[in-house]
Amino acid sequence: MFRVVVQRSALRAPARPTWFQRRPASVRAPHPHPLLPFARACYSATALTPTTNPRTRIAHRSSYFQVRRCSHRRHNMCKTQAAAEMAGGINVQARELLPANVIPRHYHVTLEPDFKNLNFTGTVVVDLDVAEDSKSISLHTAEIEVHGATLRSAGQVISSTPAIAYDEAAQVTKFDFDNGVAQGTAAQLEVKFTGILNDKMAGFYRSTYKNPDGTDGILAVSQMEPTDARRAFPCFDEPSLKAEFTITLIADKNLTALSNMDVASETDVQSEITGTTKKAVTFNKSPKMSTYLVAFVVGELNYIESNDFRVPVRVYAPPGLNIEHGRFSLNLAAKTLAFYEKVFGIDFPLPKMDQIAIPDFAAGAMENWGLVTYRVVDLMLDEAASGAATKERVAEVVQHELAHQWFGNLVTMDWWEGLWLNEGFATWASWYSCNKFYPEWKVWESYVTDNLQRALSLDSLRSSHPIEVPVKRADEINQIFDAISYSKGSCVLRMISTYLGEDTFLEGVRRYLKKHAYGNTQTGDLWASLSEASGKDVEKVMDIWTKHIGFPVVTVTEKGNNTIHLKQNRFLRTADAKPEEDQVLYPVFLGLRTEKGQADNVLTLDQREGDFNIPGDFFKLNANHTGLYRTSYSPERLEKLGTAAKQGLLSVEDRAGMIADAGALASSGYQKTSGVLSLLKGFDSETEFVVWNEIISRIVTVQGAWIFEDKAIRDGLQAFQRDLVSKKAHEMGWNFSDNDGHIEQQFKAMLFGNAGLCGDEKIVKAAQDMFAKYMAGDKTAIHPNIRGSVFGIALKHGGKAEYEAVLNFYRTSTNSDERNTALRCLGRAKDPELIQRTLGMLFGGEVKDQDIYIPATGLRSHPEGVEALYEWMTVNWDVLTKRLPPGLSMLGSMVTILTSSFTTPEQKAKVEEFFSKRNTNGFDQSLAQSLDAIQSKISWLERDRDDVAKWLKDNGYYSA
Repeated sequence: MFRVVVQRSALRAPARPTWFQRRPASVRAPHPHPLLPFARACYSATALTPTTNPRTRIAHRSSYFQVRRCSHRRHNMCKTQAAAEMAGGINVQARELLPANVIPRHYHVTLEPDFKNLNFTGTVVVDLDVAEDSKSISLHTAEIEVHGATLRSAGQVISSTPAIAYDEAAQVTKFDFDNGVAQGTAAQLEVKFTGILNDKMAGFYRSTYKNPDGTDGILAVSQMEPTDARRAFPCFDEPSLKAEFTITLIADKNLTALSNMDVASETDVQSEITGTTKKAVTFNKSPKMSTYLVAFVVGELNYIESNDFRVPVRVYAPPGLNIEHGRFSLNLAAKTLAFYEKVFGIDFPLPKMDQIAIPDFAAGAMENWGLVTYRVVDLMLDEAASGAATKERVAEVVQHELAHQWFGNLVTMDWWEGLWLNEGFATWASWYSCNKFYPEWKVWESYVTDNLQRALSLDSLRSSHPIEVPVKRADEINQIFDAISYSKGSCVLRMISTYLGEDTFLEGVRRYLKKHAYGNTQTGDLWASLSEASGKDVEKVMDIWTKHIGFPVVTVTEKGNNTIHLKQNRFLRTADAKPEEDQVLYPVFLGLRTEKGQADNVLTLDQREGDFNIPGDFFKLNANHTGLYRTSYSPERLEKLGTAAKQGLLSVEDRAGMIADAGALASSGYQKTSGVLSLLKGFDSETEFVVWNEIISRIVTVQGAWIFEDKAIRDGLQAFQRDLVSKKAHEMGWNFSDNDGHIEQQFKAMLFGNAGLCGDEKIVKAAQDMFAKYMAGDKTAIHPNIRGSVFGIALKHGGKAEYEAVLNFYRTSTNSDERNTALRCLGRAKDPELIQRTLGMLFGGEVKDQDIYIPATGLRSHPEGVEALYEWMTVNWDVLTKRLPPGLSMLGSMVTILTSSFTTPEQKAKVEEFFSKRNTNGFDQSLAQSLDAIQSKISWLERDRDDVAKWLKDNGYYSA
């Protein structure tokens, strides 16, 4: 899944816009959720800068868990869940699992949605293997009303009048039968039920849209991951309990019905709901798969099709959307499936691949096998109205979800602590494939400033979690769709790929997929396949990275005689790691770059400290920043590296990564912030987009931490940013042509937006002129690459008239990307009345629940908005938790948005006081990370408040 997630900028301090998210979604983009990553729709920590890199727009729980492998293991290992068993060196107790007395082999699910009463009726028939003599069977259900159940065996009815009990906390329905079934036999359980066609974007739910004539339309759609299949039909809702599925959907004859597989038959039936004749569409039986991958859609849909792949590939969208805007994703999907077949050495096993745009969707996208669902903005691309960054994001989301057809669908993690095997792999594969398809995009350069920094930022918090994070309850699972599972997971894969060599790594991946196809795995299974392919003990090297929280900072001391002394310690943003928190010693791949140019990717620091020889005066650790650590150099070495950068001795990744490390080390107290500001000032002649992206990000991070400081100081920081950026912005200009490359477009857009929002008079005037012409009807006046920047500048320097113009644009545009841009920019208006109007939109009826984070993000660009957001949350908390239930995915991300921009002890205490009186289950991790982020800014300000003021004064940006 591509979650739209709160990424590094929100939690480290404001930086570039993010959202999901793989998450992406990302984005789930997806993660990033839109509220995950991801995904990978995007939001910003403070929206101080316009989005320029789509991969920052994506998108992203106790130590005991039970290991579950395959069905025979259920019988042998899982008879008593209370037993504390050991596997792989991990205590495997305490997961909330169903009893293991029966094993599902096949489901036949029949569903009929009722669009009038917003519910559905259904029947599920589950074929079972009986592992123990049984008179009871338990299944997961949520918001499902069971009307009856029948148990059969050997063609005979065993019982049809069970006692039915429901455990709401565990979301389990238990059927107790008068007669039982014997171990070793086969049984069949039939359950009749009804459910709610809910508006929570979970399970089997409703999604609404506008028809071309302005009338309302409705779809019945599904979102099962992680634990919401139980909202659609009673099931064994655990990833290791794979089964085959046959789906039948009953619908009006004019509607389209879709599921994971192709259609097997279509017959007329009499509706149990209306008594009218409808069609029953039955789909072919699926391969073995987990319940969270089941998908179905019913509604009025248009589609386009490609036959450029072995099997048909389609893009579907509801009326009101221009189906041709799916052409880019359609063609990319056909090519990507063929590419992945070749790279992974296994054919895509389903008879078709459908992708569909869903108007209401909590994540960025979802990888349902054979029927991938997307937010509209992450699938439909109007290349005439969207910029280069949007195109890159769509490409990443599509390639992320298609990678899941192998990583997650064909081979599935055994339990949710292995989520990274799905999301980390899909994230890595999307960058790998994007680099192959679009080498001119140079995505591995931006990987350093996006995915790596997102991982390091979240993992620098005390409240982070290991990649392999134990989860017990359903309400914990949603919280791990974050930058650790997505970004850190993918960074670990990139690190091991660099260590083993890409060809060897991919050979290990192919062996892993072939060995475990249609099964479930744990992390150790991946390490075993990579070890087999490489001849190296991969598990010994990599287990430490996945089973422990955090990462090291490597401190470099130069001893003379071409010798350096290196020491590793746990890196915490608050710079207060306790001895007991600094026990783990990581195998740090040093990636030593010297005057010879070639990096040594084998040299490793696997002790607390050690001495290493270097051939000459020039050196840099972590070449191209493929390693998961920060490097702390002396000020003198940093100055030399700055000189080396100007001499061309450092790669783009090296330069961007060095700036990122320096900024992170300053914010956590390892260096002075004044030193970083001087370092950034020295990069004014830099020529590369990715490096400038990180320069601006680090300045904005400082501004975010200083957002509630004296206005003269804030103005001084803004003047410094303007002074640094404006020259380059004017040099590159803001006119776009067909001859501009993909990166050049984003480079121009980033510089224009930053200089304008910092008050560059010429750019402000240009933006205001463009805005006036655009709103007067000249739609060529603003290039799509800078639409958001122009709107933001106009609102920041304007008033009610500009606000009304942007609001009207939002209300009248039919393009999702344009609408999101307008909605996000409204928060830049600082007038108290306009702030309240923006807040009123969150639950005012014209913004979908999936998008309520968008108007909130712009408000984080100024202190008045940050305070107003928090006050709105406290007043509307009950409504917020009703609209976004804690057990689902979006509430935690909203809590981060609404609280993490604070910077003072008083503000932190206010947040703690508010939540001390409320149940935080379902978002406790997000809240803890938000509080950690606030504390890190409090500590940073206490250390460097005077230091920054002095630097600004000494450099002419502030006069006390």
